[in-house]
Amino acid sequence: MAADNKMRSDTASFSRKRWEMVEHQLIERGIRSRNVIDAFLKVPRHEFVSPDTIDSAYYDGPLPIGCEQTISQPYIVALMAELANLKSGEKVLEVGTGSGYQTAILVEMGCRVYTIEIIEELARKAREKLESLGYENITYEIGDGHAGWEEHAPFDAIIVTAAPDHIPTKLIEQLKVHGKLVIPVGELDQELLLITKTEKGVDIKNVTPVRFVSMKGGDEMSGSGKGTK
Repeated sequence: MAADNKMRSDTASFSRKRWEMVEHQLIERGIRSRNVIDAFLKVPRHEFVSPDTIDSAYYDGPLPIGCEQTISQPYIVALMAELANLKSGEKVLEVGTGSGYQTAILVEMGCRVYTIEIIEELARKAREKLESLGYENITYEIGDGHAGWEEHAPFDAIIVTAAPDHIPTKLIEQLKVHGKLVIPVGELDQELLLITKTEKGVDIKNVTPVRFVSMKGGDEMSGSGKGTK
């Protein structure tokens, strides 16, 4: 009985913190997409952080998730999702599965998600977590995200969760016309870019300075291998 009471108390506490996160970190900073806000209210961020940082799960900042990687600040995850302007039923490529948190957000937004992670340990843990929480409509791959995922292209949007030192050309190629690429670019000085593919080329908009972990890989190999659902 005591254990049940504690579980209910923890669930209520996390739910309250999630509402506070959405109100103060997202809405007060200008996030307006109802689809994004609803997704953030549904996804339990505390399920995607390390046990030793669970009390800080709804903290306004990034947190370590192992393998020298991080789960991004909630506001930045929301901003990237809003910039991608995704609609239910659209196909999105996520480069950098990481903890799986953003993957869950995209699924809650109604997207069909193709997610690539170069670090095998993170890819395995994220998949196990997402499947244990019942998330579907995800196809997983272990590989170098610089190459995108040609087998499943074109995509309505591509979201990149680590910073390359240049814009990978294959990601542009794998966008639909009018599709959007949201990507941090740079080494020490990074900028979040919104890139829209047009009939004549690309439109590039600088959004805000950011700080992401560096994107691993970069040999622009011809394509990722076959993923598994």
